[in-house]
Amino acid sequence: MTDTQTPAAVLVDTPAEGVARITLNRPDSLNAFTFDMYEALIAAFEGLRDDPDVRVIVLTGAGRAFCAGHDVRVGGKPAWVRPGLGRIQAGKYTMRVLGQIPVLMRAMPQPIICAVNGTAAGIGYALALASDMTIAARSAKFVNVIHNAATGAELGMSYLLPRAIGAQRAAELLLTARAVQSDEAERIGLVLRAVDDAALMDEALALADAVAVNSPVGIWLTKQSLWFNQGAGSLEAAIELENRAVLASQATEDAAEKRASAVEKRRPKFKHT
Repeated sequence: MTDTQTPAAVLVDTPAEGVARITLNRPDSLNAFTFDMYEALIAAFEGLRDDPDVRVIVLTGAGRAFCAGHDVRVGGKPAWVRPGLGRIQAGKYTMRVLGQIPVLMRAMPQPIICAVNGTAAGIGYALALASDMTIAARSAKFVNVIHNAATGAELGMSYLLPRAIGAQRAAELLLTARAVQSDEAERIGLVLRAVDDAALMDEALALADAVAVNSPVGIWLTKQSLWFNQGAGSLEAAIELENRAVLASQATEDAAEKRASAVEKRRPKFKHT
């Protein structure tokens, strides 16, 4: 098979108005990442970031798994790292780029909904945590295979996991690498909810639609306030950030359209003005 015939490892499509779907697409390898695939995922997010017509992003995997982590067999080498560097130096350059992914996800103006179909391991686990909301299929499980690389936390997991499920539960999962099935993941707050496998994408798209009917700038600023205020120094500081977001959002014509559509009981038609 020539390069031009090789399927893209990261696909982007539009399953509904205002919704972009990013699909990890190496199903024969359980969507395990190669180094080229990390760059492709970053490029996909960056390509959507400044598109006002994309209101919500759904992230999922092709086939029977969400993502099995890094492909240790045919993952290749990071093209951005100069050959000949020492192991620690090369590792620092490698992780600098990989570490951009969860930061980029949280900085995206669009909310990201992760639809976890099957196993989420390694970076797959981190992607689920870095998303704004995660829905899991009943078949899903979360596995901290990063311990196989002799460390139990990468890509922000030591920051994200305790904020999702609490410090003690996070300590257990990070230190033992115990797998978490979908029902437990829902119970402890690792995911928003668990659903039947056949309903996963429908549930994700329904959630995306519930977001997309709200003011575009309002959603952007709400996402910013939500995550910035996780580190706010005081309630007063959090409220001040929210107040500034309120003033900015309410001054838009889209906000007026949202208010009018609510009164008239119809779907809003936003113009990004």
